[in-house]
Amino acid sequence: MDKTVHLAQNTEADELLGRSPLAALVGMLLDQQVPMEWAFSGPYTIAQRLGRTDLDAAEIADYDPEAFTELCARKPAVHRYPGSMAKRIQQLCRYLVEHYDGDPTAVWSDAATGAELLGRLNELPGFGKQKAQIFLALLGKQYDVAPDGWRDAAGSYGDAGSHRSVADITGPESLEKVRAFKQEAKRRAKEK
Repeated sequence: MDKTVHLAQNTEADELLGRSPLAALVGMLLDQQVPMEWAFSGPYTIAQRLGRTDLDAAEIADYDPEAFTELCARKPAVHRYPGSMAKRIQQLCRYLVEHYDGDPTAVWSDAATGAELLGRLNELPGFGKQKAQIFLALLGKQYDVAPDGWRDAAGSYGDAGSHRSVADITGPESLEKVRAFKQEAKRRAKEK
């Protein structure tokens, strides 16, 4: 994996997201109740605080939970809810170690279909259906992970030319389009 992405809107964080499958997964995990850039900058912040240039699932899985929570809570915090997210990150990493030998790419590398990959993503701790569909769309649109039927499995997040989610962010302009889409969706939901 060596892609150019603009999810965090920060050169160093985006560089890590472009080459580290675990960073991309952790960023997606963090992408809730905070701005997208904050969520996708989280993996870089964690790597820096660990004194690493990359993230390792086994290292994070084995990290002392209290120390990892402190690492995530240190200012600036990795997330609005650093304690609960630290636990979720460790749960995700433990799952990857137990089921995929710590290799995040094994989640998608041999998935024959989009439906199969969606099922695997949906099994990851912290990933519900919507988050799994968004990450599947991100893999297909920006990381060239495109098993047969991935767009259908990703639902509307897989639509070409859409601006619905982080999967569609390729720079500041598309970030603004995604934000506008989300604001309009919230406005419509309030009207109902």
